[in-house]
Order: sequence, then structure tokens, then C-alpha cells
Amino acid sequence: MSRKYSRPPIVEALCEFQFVPGQPWDMTIVGLFYEKIKEEFPEKQQQTRFEIGFRKKEGGVKQKVGSSPRMQFLSKDKTILVQTGPDLLVINHLRPYPTWHKFCPMILRNLKQYQKIACPKSFKRIGLRYINKIEIAEKSVELIDYFNYYPFLPEKLPQIHEAFNVRVEIPFVEGRDRLLLTLASTPSEKPDSIAFVLDLDYVMVSPEKVEIEKIEEWIEKAHTEIENGFEVCITEKCRDLFGEKK
Repeated sequence: MSRKYSRPPIVEALCEFQFVPGQPWDMTIVGLFYEKIKEEFPEKQQQTRFEIGFRKKEGGVKQKVGSSPRMQFLSKDKTILVQTGPDLLVINHLRPYPTWHKFCPMILRNLKQYQKIACPKSFKRIGLRYINKIEIAEKSVELIDYFNYYPFLPEKLPQIHEAFNVRVEIPFVEGRDRLLLTLASTPSEKPDSIAFVLDLDYVMVSPEKVEIEKIEEWIEKAHTEIENGFEVCITEKCRDLFGEKK
């Protein structure tokens, strides 16, 4: 049984689907999708996401700059938003996060509505991500007291450091999936405190390796691996900050 906390550090949870299209993208898809979800997500706004990439060409690489329009549909309290764009669906839940038993059905419900309208062929990429912000009421701490995962410095270097960001990619299911595990320092919102972000992102990186009919099985596994990853990365002293429910 998973641990439960009265003060969980989750600041955002999100599930992102990128699709292999089954038909050409059309902006009417957005309008039809909104009609299906507007009772739960009545507010809407448009965003433009700018992307920079590189592609190989003869003699080197060429930089490619583009933009991707997105429509965002927000709940009345603005803690939940559904985003859609060309062959894309993202469900975000900001603080306060409810429980997985409430968030998971929300993901599946919106995905089902998107599928009915856009008719995607398959998944190009899937990601389930949890971003945790951990605030500690100290001006400095020994990371080893709170985390089992942290930056390692050779003995001949000074052991006191300031800002940091460490990340590893752990393969799962014969390389089909990866857990992107990041721990980084971040500004604290409280005086005389220090803060860290523990970011766990479980992704399917091999296109079309998960059938649409088996998505619930995939996201359940993703959630399990994220939950396990979170627990093994923190110590009991860290758990005490969250008020574990017995």
C-alpha cells in the first residue's frame, strides 16, 4: 500500500499524450472537443508555444524555429486545465492535488473524448509527470539527511555548494519507457528556508509501442514507478515534513 501524506509536496501533476494522427489536424477538432468538456472546464484561452530544434543537413545541422498553438480549458477554480493542439492532449492538475484515484479517471475521461473526435492512429509519446517542491525551514541542510539521491562531489573538491541540478534517465520495459528523475535547488517562497524540486517524469519514448486500448495499463504502471521512485529518493526525515498518515 502506498504512503499517504497530509501535506504532500506535489505542486503539479500532468499527463501528456502526443499522437500519430489518423486524419489531418483541423481546428474544428478543438471546438468539438470543447463542447464535450465545457461543463467541467468552462474557461478557455489560447497559448502559443515556441519551439527550437535542430535537424541534420549536408555539411552540418540547421536550426529550426517554430510555433505550436494550444487551446487551454480551465476548471472554475483554475486548478485543473486540459490543453490540446495539433495531435496533442495534456491534462494538468495544480495544487491541491487530490488522489490518484481521482486524477486517473480524469485523464482517461478526457482522452476518451479526444479519441472520439480526433481519431488518432496511435501514441507517438506518452508522459506522466509529478513535480514536487520540498521546503525545509533551514538556511542550509545536508542533502544526505533528506534525500537518497543528490549530487556527488569528489573528495578533493569543496563539499559546500549552492545551486545544483542533477538528472538521470532510467530505462524500463526493455527501453520502451524511461523514468526521468531530476533533483534541483529552487528559490524558496518562505523566509529563512531552502527549497528543492524533485521531478519524476515517466515517458514512453518508442512511438506506437503502446496500443490505445491498453493506455490504462500503461498509466497505472507509470504511476507505480513514479510513486516508487519518489519514496526511494527521500529519507524518513524528509517524510516527516509531509505529515505521513498512519
